[in-house]
Amino acid sequence: QVQLVESGGGLVQAGGSLRLSCAASGRTFSNYAMGWFRQAPEKEREFVAAISWSGGRTYYADSVKGRFTISRDNAKTTTYLQMNSLRPEDTAVYYCAAASSVSWDPTEPNKYNRWGQGTQVTVSS
Repeated sequence: QVQLVESGGGLVQAGGSLRLSCAASGRTFSNYAMGWFRQAPEKEREFVAAISWSGGRTYYADSVKGRFTISRDNAKTTTYLQMNSLRPEDTAVYYCAAASSVSWDPTEPNKYNRWGQGTQVTVSS
């Protein structure tokens, strides 16, 4: 089982950029597809982006497409979320998640086995 630790959140002005990192412990990182989700106050957790085991396939929510980029470095057992052109509506706690299921659906939270503790992203207008 992997353990996940996010970092890189913070306060940024609208139009700015942040890069989130999700460091995974364990030697089986490449067996997991990875995803990023976010949850704003009083809202449900929503899908942001996901990447397949090898990194060959990526998926994005329509709201972030063209602004956010997900990537992974299996040698460093780390997943990244590069966020550009940030907007106030991107403000949320961002969670990374790992999925080992062969029935993985990148946008479904219940298809992910492990979750990080979250990192706060605040975008000021």
